[in-house]
Parts: sequence; C-alpha cells; structure tokens
Amino acid sequence: MENIDEKDYGEYPTLLIGSGLYKTELTKKFENRAKWEVPDPRKIMAIIPGTILDVFVKSGQQVKKGETLLILEAMKMQNQIVMPFDGKIKKLHVAPDDIVKKLQLMVEIA
Repeated sequence: MENIDEKDYGEYPTLLIGSGLYKTELTKKFENRAKWEVPDPRKIMAIIPGTILDVFVKSGQQVKKGETLLILEAMKMQNQIVMPFDGKIKKLHVAPDDIVKKLQLMVEIA
C-alpha cells in the first residue's frame, strides 16, 4: 500500500476501509450533523412518529423480557413495543391517545 502524503492532499480526514487507507473531503452538511450517541437500553424511544393506542404497564411494575409495554400506531400499522429485558418500569412518559415524535422518550426502565 502506498503512503499518502499530506502535501499532496492537504488536510483531509483519513478512513480505513478494509485494508485500504483513503483520504476524503467532508461536506458541510456532514460536518454539522447531529452526533451519534450510543442508545441507552433503559430508555425506550419512539423510532417513528405515531399515536399511542394502548399502554399495558404502569410505573413501578415488574416486567419480563418480551412482554408488550404499549401499542404505537404509525402509518396505519400497530407496532407492539416489547420489553427488551427483565426489569422494572421506572416512569411512563406516554398515555393512550398521545401523539409521539420520532426519538421521543416513551418509557424509562429502572
């Protein structure tokens, strides 16, 4: 593999893809994007905007992995939001008939 000399390319970010080293130019849109953060598994967020049809749990309730927490209707589809692991509901942030936005916090798990 050839060495890439800074004087030939200026100051460009370097990417390692497979076994190749690449220099690239980033757009302003890319540089100004919202930074990605590791999702918190104890916070259940809406991945799509929609309406809460029903909530099957309450704060303080013990819930097992796979149990349905609530139903989120989005794009005329009813989506079951299920518990990702055994735990206790810390706080509900939604109620039936609430309209939620994308990435809105719906349930916190203790």
